[in-house]
Amino acid sequence: MTTTTATRIAIVFHSGYGHTARQAEAVAAGAGRVDGAEVELVRVEELTSPDAPGWAVLDAADAIIFGAPTYMGSASAPFMAFKDATSKRWMQGAWKNKIAAGFTNSGSWGGDKFNTLMSFVVLAMQHHMVWVGLDLMPGYNSSKGSPDDLNRVGLWLGAGAQSNVDQGPDVAPVKADLDTASHLGERVARAAARWRKGA
Repeated sequence: MTTTTATRIAIVFHSGYGHTARQAEAVAAGAGRVDGAEVELVRVEELTSPDAPGWAVLDAADAIIFGAPTYMGSASAPFMAFKDATSKRWMQGAWKNKIAAGFTNSGSWGGDKFNTLMSFVVLAMQHHMVWVGLDLMPGYNSSKGSPDDLNRVGLWLGAGAQSNVDQGPDVAPVKADLDTASHLGERVARAAARWRKGA
């Protein structure tokens, strides 16, 4: 039940094979650790009509976190269709001053995930939102590093994950990537609470 004092976090995402859905759930778990945060997951497939309930969730949110797998160097086609469908809200300024963030997953370590996150940033900026990045130093980049380090793929715009293409979502992404996603969710929820309080 939504209260007037709650900080509302919406996570809107697409997941082709379930890997990015696990990442979205980790983001939600992190955001849910913050006192007063109410978190809702919205799949882009649920937003096929203008009156779909998920739109109201996004409109009412204090923060919207975008998520999609990186396919062929950019966000997946269903997410891009969602992006295009936000144009009415762009014209209305409906998401102005909401907090925004993002996460993505790909089979390769690099996989052009930066390009996907950058497309989320541009989307957020077009909506006059306020972007929150990842506040973690890169992990696994020295002889003392470990594949268990947070931010092991070394991104700052948002949370990245790498999932082996021959493994299902029961195995991938690995715990370090899910913990990184959870960290991002908590950071966004704290930033949204501060932003809301200041407003």
